[in-house]
Amino acid sequence: MRRGESSRRVGRSGARRRCLCPYCGQERPFCWSCPCGFRMCASCMEDNLWGMTCNQLLWTCPDCGRQRPFGNQ
Repeated sequence: MRRGESSRRVGRSGARRRCLCPYCGQERPFCWSCPCGFRMCASCMEDNLWGMTCNQLLWTCPDCGRQRPFGNQ
């Protein structure tokens, strides 16, 4: 390790990623995403759960129709 470098590693990219939600227009620390490119912040997802999920375990991407896990299994 070189002088001045920290021994603590920071994430994969070295910086915290934030996402811009296309629905509310706000920058958020976390977004639900699909490999097709669809993204939605947690707040907007909560507001739209009635149309995105039937069982609270999976959500369906409105763009491509894939079922994605919420990560709560």
